[in-house]
Amino acid sequence: MVLKPMFLYLSKNKVLNRGAKRWGLKMGAKQVVAGVTIDDAMRTVSELNEKGLVATVDHLGEFITSREEAIESTNYCIETLKAISKTGVTCNLSLKLTQLGLDVERELCYENMRKIVGTAYELGNFVRIDMEDYAHCQQTLDILADLRKEFPNSVGTVIQAYLYRAAEDVSDLQGVNLRLVKGAYKEPSEVAFQDKKDVDDNYLSIIKQHLRSGSYTAIATHDHMIIDKVKSFCEEEGIAKSQFEFQMLYGFRKELQEQIVKEGYTMRVYVPYGTDWYGYFMRRLAERPQNVSFAIRGLLSK
Repeated sequence: MVLKPMFLYLSKNKVLNRGAKRWGLKMGAKQVVAGVTIDDAMRTVSELNEKGLVATVDHLGEFITSREEAIESTNYCIETLKAISKTGVTCNLSLKLTQLGLDVERELCYENMRKIVGTAYELGNFVRIDMEDYAHCQQTLDILADLRKEFPNSVGTVIQAYLYRAAEDVSDLQGVNLRLVKGAYKEPSEVAFQDKKDVDDNYLSIIKQHLRSGSYTAIATHDHMIIDKVKSFCEEEGIAKSQFEFQMLYGFRKELQEQIVKEGYTMRVYVPYGTDWYGYFMRRLAERPQNVSFAIRGLLSK
């Protein structure tokens, strides 16, 4: 609990982020980041597919402060979708709106997203908008709504259970392909549950809520107790395995991922890649401080 706020603070440090790009995948990051290029990501996804796992790839990008950077990131996302189509891997795309210019100009971000989702539509693929901190929550949902007017089945987003508004958002998004998570950012008590039990209870509640509505649901967690409860709930309610999937991060709980596949469930692995890996890695350490051993081993090998 002491380490979590420290790692979250470090994740926003622009100086360290610039340094990390020069270091390469040091500090143990290579254990949870697939590589720095599209080819690295495609090789990793292909290996996962061979084990029966599907994937979503995320070209990491943070601290975007100019139109030029946002457009560059957009083009990289489009090239990633084309690479997925060309290689034939079973994989979709995840991204953050801030890397496409949301903090620069809303219309710039929307037009960039429209190009990406349009490409996904043409290639028969799907784009997941990752949810960021609370300050970007409503903006994300507004852009999602605009995109779905043109591409209703090619784009979805993420709802974070630690936010008080989560159940209402899930209700509003009935019929939308959602990834449901507990939440990875540090938010104040005015907008988010602070107690782990409250977060867990709300998480299971919104999972059941979305499943009962008949909506496709991605349950993203490494918590085996939540996973077991979802399995039992779906069996009791007669919910088909084709209506939901489990998701986990690349590099975590590999044996559990493969066990879930053997049981006949869809298991999707979130595969991040790119030179801008620092902020992502710090947030993973914040979620699981015991993984600081990754960083120590990485520094010693530098």
